[in-house]
Amino acid sequence: MATTEVERRRGQLAALSIAAVVIIVGVPLWWRTTETYRAWLPVSQIKELAKLQLHLSADVEVVFARGTVTPEQQKKVPLTQTQNMEHRVDGDSFNAILTPMRLSNSASVEADLSLHTLSESPSGSLVVYVIPESSSLLPQNVDVYIGQRRTALLRIGSQMRVGKTLEQLLAHMEPRIKQVLHVMSFSHTDITAALSNRVRISPGNKESIADSMRAFKSSPGYEITFSLLNPDPKSHRLHWDIEGAVETYIQPLLTKLSPVANFSIDSQTLYYAMLGVNPRFDSSRSTYTLNADSLAHVINPVEARLGSNAASSNPVLNFLLYIPDAHHSPLYIHDHKKQQVPTNAFHSPRWGGIMVYNVNEFYEVDTVFPVDINIDMAKVMGVFLAQLRLLLGVQSSTPPPGFLVAPCGNAGLADWELDRLMWSRSVENIATATTTITSLAQLLDQIGNIVINDNIAQQVSSAVTSLQLAVSELEAGNLGFALQYSKEAILSSERAFFDPSLLHLLYFPDDQKFAIYIPLFLPMCVPILLSLLKIVSEARQKHREKKPKKD
Repeated sequence: MATTEVERRRGQLAALSIAAVVIIVGVPLWWRTTETYRAWLPVSQIKELAKLQLHLSADVEVVFARGTVTPEQQKKVPLTQTQNMEHRVDGDSFNAILTPMRLSNSASVEADLSLHTLSESPSGSLVVYVIPESSSLLPQNVDVYIGQRRTALLRIGSQMRVGKTLEQLLAHMEPRIKQVLHVMSFSHTDITAALSNRVRISPGNKESIADSMRAFKSSPGYEITFSLLNPDPKSHRLHWDIEGAVETYIQPLLTKLSPVANFSIDSQTLYYAMLGVNPRFDSSRSTYTLNADSLAHVINPVEARLGSNAASSNPVLNFLLYIPDAHHSPLYIHDHKKQQVPTNAFHSPRWGGIMVYNVNEFYEVDTVFPVDINIDMAKVMGVFLAQLRLLLGVQSSTPPPGFLVAPCGNAGLADWELDRLMWSRSVENIATATTTITSLAQLLDQIGNIVINDNIAQQVSSAVTSLQLAVSELEAGNLGFALQYSKEAILSSERAFFDPSLLHLLYFPDDQKFAIYIPLFLPMCVPILLSLLKIVSEARQKHREKKPKKD
């Protein structure tokens, strides 16, 4: 009996020891080893991004030339005058408040202003030179001249300043200055177009942003491909100096756009490449035509021959020069009004452009094929340059009456046009990065068993910091820094969102974990639980036996 009691106690101690080890050591160790690692994320700062308000500020300096203000008015010219204009864009996550005008009025300057000697201004700022009516710098019917730089000339008549106080003069000039801002700086339409994919657009604004929908969305880089399509190499031996044309006409524009994105250029020649649409013969003119309705069917057959760079994820801008074969020449493109398109070209939104280049003037009665044809690259690149501006989002708005806008010059882009594009891209990048980060935070909050490693947390924190800096720089009017920070924000947010470790299928849901572990641990836990129950039962029985019996 003594031996049996000792063995029974030893068994109880063994069961208790095993249970204690399982509970104290085994369970925490199992929980720790199977726990999903989730690094810290700035959740509170991400939630604040959902209520983001953008304050865009542009400095406008108004310089009065001699003869535009009286000596008494000159003494009262204020150093600064700030005007705020608020525009709300209805959407789920954005409320854009635009503050586009801070007037800085300097003292009068010499009247012999020349556009070639105007001083340079920082990105995002404007200088408006006010000249008297008697000045010969502007033509007779022109009140405002907008140059290639960030400057404008504004003519005021003598009736505006004689007998008027300085406040009345500034109030009279304000509408014209706002018109200058609308042409040279950002506007409500520009910001609405930049947010068009992420906010609800009212029906009244849909037509105003229709042109912006043809442009490619903001990207860190773009690939530009020029393709020469020769469907009839037996008849045509084509020569095009694409390298020299790109260097002369395209590269100056891309160099000026370098703050916005990086660009790579390549070219190719495709033989026996057909448009895939049969042109119609116009017997009245002895020409072939492509109607506007058939242009949509041209791209798909050609695109299959273009190829793509699989190593790059950047958008591709395609520019195709099509030489009609001898049996369908000349070939002309007609618009919806059945009118011939002057450029004989068309473009497809967010894809590229196609130009038809007729060479029938090289044909003669005794022509021997193939014919050597030297393509006029100046004519071709003029069309492709205009299409490139549209596809990259450089919008040319119609100036108000009395305005004269200088040509963009050899660079293909005026300084103020670059600023308008930088404003739009900065806002678009901020919107995209904010949407990406908030969506990622919601996803990680809903699915708790996705691993958040330190690299993802670092990218998220970097994106949030860059967003905050971009918003601050926009408010301060530092356009260059704002664009750079917005680009860094979108790159960091996309790296975090598309990180391979965030794939939900790489991890088991909790119900699958229990389905795996229960068959493993249940056979081991049942004997321990039964032993513990037996020990508890014996302890209760002994406790009853020790109680004194009542008489």
